[in-house]
Amino acid sequence: MSGKPEVAVIGAGAWGTALAQLVASDGRGVLLWAHEAEVVDAINETHANPVFLKDADLSPSIRATGDLADLTGIPIILAVTPAQVLGKVLSRLSEAPQDLVLCSKGIEAGTGRLMNDVAREACPASAIAVLSGPTFAHEVAAGLPTAVTLACSGGEAQWERLMPAIARPTFRPYYSDDVTGAEIGGAIKNVLAIACGLVDGLGLGQNARAALIARGYAEMLRFGEALGAKPETLAGLCGLGDLVLTCSSTSSRNFSLGMALGEGKRAADLMQDRTTVAEGAFTAPVLAALAEDRGIAMPIVAAVNSILDGEPPREVVAALLARPLKSEQERRP
Repeated sequence: MSGKPEVAVIGAGAWGTALAQLVASDGRGVLLWAHEAEVVDAINETHANPVFLKDADLSPSIRATGDLADLTGIPIILAVTPAQVLGKVLSRLSEAPQDLVLCSKGIEAGTGRLMNDVAREACPASAIAVLSGPTFAHEVAAGLPTAVTLACSGGEAQWERLMPAIARPTFRPYYSDDVTGAEIGGAIKNVLAIACGLVDGLGLGQNARAALIARGYAEMLRFGEALGAKPETLAGLCGLGDLVLTCSSTSSRNFSLGMALGEGKRAADLMQDRTTVAEGAFTAPVLAALAEDRGIAMPIVAAVNSILDGEPPREVVAALLARPLKSEQERRP
């Protein structure tokens, strides 16, 4: 790959590597930053990422680096670091890109900030976009059909800049200007996916899972609307679409975490695996605290947080089922 590429990806986990492979699928050069030296070497020497996406044969037009200074001058950067380190990593960039596309899903612990707020502080000169939707990394890397939301704070002008870099025959972005809604959908669905995994791990049945998805979506709407998100955004790919995918498959790291918790494993032990990040485990306490502070009813989120804190899953579920009956259409905060 000669010259400076037009696109870089920060973060060579499974999702970051898959996005690099997507962008490189038309032969264009992509610079992929990885924290781990062994990942950098493997990608450059063998065109593979055996640590995080072992079954994917990567395009030779992807080059890996461990030096963020190498990203200087690249106009489009996709940020795919874990949500809790996004601000720290972006602050190390020597130059902000023209377009910064956020691809991590979470809420910052300690501050309660969404990722776009974190990114704006670190890169105030960049136009921020959020890419979110129902995506499993291995399917995107394999070129299987996928549709996502691309919410652009810079409006249609930013959309026009990003489309040549991101859209592919099997990867279809849909435009939105609701950055807040796109972020909230992705963050909350991770917590709800843990809840659905708990249902499976406890053997509570498919009726319970379906009910949890529907009532969890109601919580997503309540929280989103309180923060200014558009209901139609949350009804789309980055909200309901992502919720359905990650609440029904063991390919979801959050679902798998919940299932293991339901089977009796300890959260602390499960979180020791550093090759995968179940963002919902970090989002749950922040989300539960924000909901309580704002008076937003989110009993499923609160239940997940309690279980992550070590409360017995069956006791938490029993308390959830014992809540007072009410109208399904109740729209109070």
